[in-house]
Amino acid sequence: MTSNSILDIGRRLGEEVLQPMKQAFVGKDEVIDLLGVCLVGGENLFILGPPGTAKSALVHNLAARLEGQTFDYLLTRFTEPNELFGPFDIRKLREGELITNTEGMLPEASLVFLDELLNANSAILNSLLTALNERMFRRGKESRPLKALLFVGASNHLPEDDALKALFDRFLLRVHCDNVGAEQLADVLAAGWKLNQNRITTSSLHFDEIQKLQGLLTGVDLTPVRDAYAELVHRIRHAGIPVSDRRAVKLQKLIAASALLCGRLVARNSDLWVLKYIWDTDDQQEVLQALVDKVVSKSESEVADHVRARPPEGPDPESLARDLDFITERLKSETNGEQAYLQDRLGLLEGRCQWVKDSQKRDFLTKRIAELWPQLKSGAVKAV
Repeated sequence: MTSNSILDIGRRLGEEVLQPMKQAFVGKDEVIDLLGVCLVGGENLFILGPPGTAKSALVHNLAARLEGQTFDYLLTRFTEPNELFGPFDIRKLREGELITNTEGMLPEASLVFLDELLNANSAILNSLLTALNERMFRRGKESRPLKALLFVGASNHLPEDDALKALFDRFLLRVHCDNVGAEQLADVLAAGWKLNQNRITTSSLHFDEIQKLQGLLTGVDLTPVRDAYAELVHRIRHAGIPVSDRRAVKLQKLIAASALLCGRLVARNSDLWVLKYIWDTDDQQEVLQALVDKVVSKSESEVADHVRARPPEGPDPESLARDLDFITERLKSETNGEQAYLQDRLGLLEGRCQWVKDSQKRDFLTKRIAELWPQLKSGAVKAV
């Protein structure tokens, strides 16, 4: 196949798989887009949310549309490796060979969904880390490649134990999946009823074609965004959000995947949107969005930009005003060493203010920010 024909697979994935999923699952566009970019990028996705928010259903629906096999398992503190990877083959065991029977188990699946991921115990942790890192199953002398193109983990809480943080770290992107708001509930009920009645329509795509699309990742030219990407990683680190060199290198696959899904072999600054989803804690999300949006906003909006490149809704102007009030109050009692922190915070707010939809509120906030900058840069303390 030529590069153009393989590139067309990305367009078909969006039109024949991801878009129909968005119509079937109300309010889940963000999760579906992240499933798509992680599938193409060959990286893992962590979904944070309570039970009953369609996390498992989304993964099963994606696999069904691509005519693939799903392995879905609810982890407990007592889950053993046999439950995920399969038991020893009794027939081979009688012959003195330790061979795992993987039929219908995780090693045979195209997509893997591990619910309550953070219940994983030490007995399965090493096996899971190897599977997530290397897409390999190792057990004794056995070593075989996994078929999975995507691992999805889910939990209703974030990790606290260091061992589980290592497992969590193997999921490059993270996203919330909550119950929809009251205004969308009627649509959810109608869509859910329809989903139960109708058989899932398969697409013309299959998992072997997705593998070909993954093979094109290294053909994407990242040169136009490399400087902007390096600077963005530096700013994220400076804001106190850890990004290891290993994660920074792996994230390039998702930047390339965003370009492929848009039918491009050249990356743009807009493809850096994926970095909004590398948070470790909830309070990092707003900072990441502000930093990433500031970089994305420097590029002109184009037709072939990913839908996630620009926020669908502007930030809350009331929340921004409260943040400005905080900075004003800190200026009144500014202590040595705090000025740089306040400047960074004001810079983030300035980037977010440009996305406020209401022009009057946007102008009001912009004026307040303009008044604060001279005070911060001069180090003067101005009482109001």
